[in-house]
Amino acid sequence: MSQSSVSRVPVRKFGTVRDGLLEDSLAVEEPLEIRLLYGPNGERVQKSISVTMRTPGQDEELATGFLFTEGIIEGPQVLDGSFSFTCNEQKENSITVALKEGVTPDLLKLERHFYTSSSCGVCGKSSIQAIYTVAQMAEKDGDEPLILHPDDLLSMPEKLRKEQEVFGQTGGLHASALFDMTGKLLKIREDVGRHNALDKLIGHFVINNLHPLNQHILLLSGRASFELIQKAAVAGIKIVAAVGAPSSLAVQLAEAFNITLIGFLRDKRFNVYCGWQRVIS
Repeated sequence: MSQSSVSRVPVRKFGTVRDGLLEDSLAVEEPLEIRLLYGPNGERVQKSISVTMRTPGQDEELATGFLFTEGIIEGPQVLDGSFSFTCNEQKENSITVALKEGVTPDLLKLERHFYTSSSCGVCGKSSIQAIYTVAQMAEKDGDEPLILHPDDLLSMPEKLRKEQEVFGQTGGLHASALFDMTGKLLKIREDVGRHNALDKLIGHFVINNLHPLNQHILLLSGRASFELIQKAAVAGIKIVAAVGAPSSLAVQLAEAFNITLIGFLRDKRFNVYCGWQRVIS
């Protein structure tokens, strides 16, 4: 992530060795409008589908991850070049995803995004059922069974923390990271929005045709919310660990999709909320 992700501001500090007017580093937060261009030649339609507050950087990954985890595009459409990106030069915080002719997005799935992302009190069972319309992640025949050793799991938070470059400067970013089953860190993404960090991470692997991610471990730097488990389910991730706590609905969704959900992974301990058969006792 570039230095454009960090802003230097004046601050008057108290109670420190260096009291007085100094500079402090803050994580940059700016809006990104994701627009979709689709339809046959001569009848192209451009539609604004989302505005998210994000940390600038990896915007193509963010847009790809968002469209993928919302079920608007599929992985093969990325591989065959069914869409391309255009950054609006006059409107810096905007990115347009142009679909090929003949590729029709399922915009009804955006309604599910509205309901599950807002605090509207949508009932848990209805929300989980809605995810089934997007996440087609049944176990494949021949998939290797996932067996996780606690020592590998316990080593992951420190590896994540060492790679949180912008968090180290600002203390104001969430991180999502993907590990292999031996605890090796493969990729990390940071953002002021926890859902954006995960979209960037998933978007990276979708763009590079490295999904589904059903032989990997997702580590979240904060808590495990419903929407993060939802995105992990769409990507095929079977093990999700969080430094913080899961929500009750996150546990319900993880159980529904046979995801191993781990919380409070810190200080050499953790809780397994479901799917504990994958963790060696």
